[in-house]
Amino acid sequence: MKTDFWLERWQRNEIGFHKDKANPALVNHWHTMPVDIGCRVFVPLCGKTVDVVWILREGYQVVAAELSEVALDALADQIEGEFGLAVDKQTVDGLILYRAAGILLIGGDFFKLTARDIGPVDVIYDRAALIALPPEMRKDYAQHLMAITHSAPQLLVTVDYDREVMDGPPFAISTSEVNDHYGATYQIDEMECREQIDEEVRFRDRGLNSMMQTVHRLVAKK
Repeated sequence: MKTDFWLERWQRNEIGFHKDKANPALVNHWHTMPVDIGCRVFVPLCGKTVDVVWILREGYQVVAAELSEVALDALADQIEGEFGLAVDKQTVDGLILYRAAGILLIGGDFFKLTARDIGPVDVIYDRAALIALPPEMRKDYAQHLMAITHSAPQLLVTVDYDREVMDGPPFAISTSEVNDHYGATYQIDEMECREQIDEEVRFRDRGLNSMMQTVHRLVAKK
C-alpha cells in the first residue's frame, strides 16, 4: 500500500474511519495503563482523531504522527478551538511540525521517523495504525514502533472479521497476530472483545455480519 493511497483519501475526504467522538476503547481502558498525568503519549498514524483532544483534556502531553498534512491541519484547528492555543506550524528537515505547549504533531512518513524526531514517549495509543496497514507492512511497523519508543506501554485496538467477505482497510487482525508482532517484548492482556458491526453500518453494507473489536494492553516484560 503506497502513501498516495492515504493522501488521496484525505484529499477526497474519503474518511469514513474518522469518528466525531473519542473512541470508547480509549475512554474505558485508558485508566488501566501504567502512566501518570502529565506523561507523554505517542499516537501513530493519528489522522485528525478527536482521541488526541481527549488525551490532552485528561492532562497528558501528546506527540502524534500522520502522513497527511490535510489531516494534521484539521487536527491543529481542533486543538486551537478546544484549548485556545496557537499551534505553530513549520517545516524542519523535511518534516512538518505543529507545536504548542505539551503538543507535537509530526507530518511525514512514519517509517522514517526516529526516536529523536518524536522525543521521549511514556505510552502509546494505537487505534488506527496497525489496522490501517496490509499484512506485508505490519511486522516492519511493529518493529519500528518499538524501536523509536523504546517499547513503551501500549493500548492497542484491533478488529477482526471474515476475510473472505471483505478486505481492509481496516484490516482484520487476530489476537494471535498481535502476539506474533509483540509477544516477544510485551506481556499482552486482552482487556475487551466486543461486537461492533451495528456501529459500523458501512461494513454491513459490504456484506459483513460481524466485526469484533479487541482492546489489548501491552506492557514490556521485565
